[in-house]
Amino acid sequence: MLTPTDPRLVPFITQREGEDAAPDNLILLPHPGGRLHLHYLDEDPRDRDLQGVLWARCSFNPLDAQGQPAGRPQWKLVHPYRQMMTMQALRCQICTAPARTPLGLVFLAGPHDHTPGTAEVLTNQPPVCARHVRTAARLCPHLGGNPTVFLAQSAPLYGATGTLYGLGAHDVQPVAQPGPPLPYGHPGMSCFLASQQIRRLSAFRTLALDELLHQLRTHIP
Repeated sequence: MLTPTDPRLVPFITQREGEDAAPDNLILLPHPGGRLHLHYLDEDPRDRDLQGVLWARCSFNPLDAQGQPAGRPQWKLVHPYRQMMTMQALRCQICTAPARTPLGLVFLAGPHDHTPGTAEVLTNQPPVCARHVRTAARLCPHLGGNPTVFLAQSAPLYGATGTLYGLGAHDVQPVAQPGPPLPYGHPGMSCFLASQQIRRLSAFRTLALDELLHQLRTHIP
């Protein structure tokens, strides 16, 4: 088993060399009511999340002896399906263990991921378990080694980021990449190819990393 300080440790959600985007193979089909919906020609139930939104395809490398994806990490890339799996189930983005700690759910953010003082935060970063808080801060490039820590008691699913598709002159083609995430239930979700799932933090405290680690060490049930 890899320890949190093992140099071989790579976050589960990190995309690896050899894991590549699959051909789009996309079509738009009319549904009852006349609205077009995005589909794969060879669609599988696993191509959609639990909210019914179509997900970007990416190949999977085999797992190694530690149960982690094999291959050299591509540190700046996140595997879309593994991100969705861990976010959907509130699993640790490093090791996939249940992420809830005795203090709540821990989400980490980099310097450009949020606006200080806001009442709500939207995050595409899956949570981390107590064992891997410092590991995530060290390994994730966008966190800069000194992340903002959000300690949340609840973090409901909000929506997803991705690409809107429409009909071009000859086939289906991308038409927009919305800046803000689309919320679940948005009419545009019917023609949306999602790449990262988003949760909304509203009941949370903001802490420094060392403060969180101290509270985790000294917590008495």
